[in-house]
Amino acid sequence: MVITKSRLVLGATAVTLSTIAVTSLGIHSRGQALFKASPKELVDEVWQVIQRQYVDGTFNQVDWQAVRKEYLNKSYTNPQEAYKSIREMLKKLEDPYTRFMDPAEFKNMQVDTSGELTGIGITISHDEKTKQLVVIAPMEDTPAFKAGVLAKDIILKIDGKDTKGMDTNQAVSLIRGEAGTQVSLTIGRNGKTKQFDIKRARIEIHPVKFSEKKTPVGNLGYIRLNQFSANAGKEMQSAIKDLERKKVAGYILDLRGNPGGLLFSSVDIARMWIDKGKIVSTVERRGEAEREEANGRALTNKPLVVLVDKGSASASEILSGALQDNNRATVVGTQTFGKGLVQSVRPLEDGSGLAVTIAHYYTPNGRDINHKGIEPDVKVDLTKEQMEDLWLHERDKLATLADPQFAKAVEVIGKKIAVKGTATAEK
Repeated sequence: MVITKSRLVLGATAVTLSTIAVTSLGIHSRGQALFKASPKELVDEVWQVIQRQYVDGTFNQVDWQAVRKEYLNKSYTNPQEAYKSIREMLKKLEDPYTRFMDPAEFKNMQVDTSGELTGIGITISHDEKTKQLVVIAPMEDTPAFKAGVLAKDIILKIDGKDTKGMDTNQAVSLIRGEAGTQVSLTIGRNGKTKQFDIKRARIEIHPVKFSEKKTPVGNLGYIRLNQFSANAGKEMQSAIKDLERKKVAGYILDLRGNPGGLLFSSVDIARMWIDKGKIVSTVERRGEAEREEANGRALTNKPLVVLVDKGSASASEILSGALQDNNRATVVGTQTFGKGLVQSVRPLEDGSGLAVTIAHYYTPNGRDINHKGIEPDVKVDLTKEQMEDLWLHERDKLATLADPQFAKAVEVIGKKIAVKGTATAEK
């Protein structure tokens, strides 16, 4: 998948449903539409995009032709009336990932190539079953993360306003704001209610952090990938090459709490680990649209363990699923989020934007992980107390032997290193 001037293909909700303000990545908020749209033409343009691209040819059992007739029979005197009708149209699909953004909302979701963002640093979605706003994951070292917001938290109120019936656009608008200002989130977690008063900030995102870890099984390369942003591939490549020069015995790739991001980024990174084999298939309503495969340019073949948890979503699931199905890595941790849909984000003529679910994605073995997630090869559950201590109160334990999931990863990779060493000695 590639970014073009007319659309940005996403493998996750990390950009489309983010509460962070972003600016630009080669997406023109004007100029790529088919005509200069009057309010009614804008309504029809959105209808046409759904008609051509939406993943479900039945439009989730909605008579889409009747919808067009209903909304084009209305009179529109200004763009705001058109925006209201567009939102009503899309709501009929009952798809939280297909959404309209007015010009201000669209400007604030676009990816900034500098990696500098403004907000509190959480990725949110609509739970398709409960219809509640849910946190996919907080971004590491952001205000929300430091305040204690966790993956799967339910957002009950924003600044005292009940979120029942609220869509993600409304939630994003309420949560977003100027750096230095404060927003209050009322969170539901395990049947209990908590309030978080969080100060918004400018956030500089570096998607990759890495280090050499001295462990009982040898020196290991530890790479933490926080987000599949536009520059994640370059940073991952640099990390692997640096650790290869240090002659590490194996790798632990940490995708815990990674909500996803750009589809092409997950494919690029998979190719750094997998030399041969399929990576992912994206299937539109007319059948398989694209199949991404390894290109014979893996940077290392050393033993690999991948860490995942319930905050690992979409592009994280593409990568971990590809590594698992190709027997390239052992996946350790807990079941992932379960988001297997691809969105295309495109600008409309007046500066507004549209995110449309265009495809399902499948792992190399044909698994549809939507609502299911990736099951780890080695399951290591953490109690609520362990998770809060590890990620919030005692961060110095993260990625050490005091981190139960990391400790298990070291144990697993130690066995892989031993087997690899034996096989080499026998040659």
